[in-house]
Amino acid sequence: MSNILHMQEALVSYEEKGTWSFLVVAIVGYAVYLWLVLPQLLSGTPVDRVDYAIPMLWTIGGGIVGGIVARILVAIVSPSESTQADVRDKQINRAGEQVGNSMVVIGGMGALVLALLEVHWFWIANTLYLAFVLSAVLGSLAKLAMYHRGVPAW
Repeated sequence: MSNILHMQEALVSYEEKGTWSFLVVAIVGYAVYLWLVLPQLLSGTPVDRVDYAIPMLWTIGGGIVGGIVARILVAIVSPSESTQADVRDKQINRAGEQVGNSMVVIGGMGALVLALLEVHWFWIANTLYLAFVLSAVLGSLAKLAMYHRGVPAW
């Protein structure tokens, strides 16, 4: 049984493991941000008084550092035979990035509309942050699906 698990673990590429860590870090980072900011909104604090900029910057920075640390830990705990991306990894990365980038475009358009409507910058910043998080999550999920189901022939 442990032999089978070891063989399955060996089949998971370095890039797929990195995708998993990126997904987890994106979700955890945004959850921390919401944990810090949502109580202010729910308590009735006016949007122009909500302290969101510092938590946003810290969770984005923490996500970057967390992503690097997570990738290193995954490489140490579950080393891959190779850290080089093969053709399949590159195809999956490209297709997954296209899926993720669509969320950045949608979020950017949403933020533009909010700016044109002169909505408070709190909502504009949070729309952009959510778009980046959704980009990371959807792009990662698309990549993981392709690792297990194959790259679509578009």
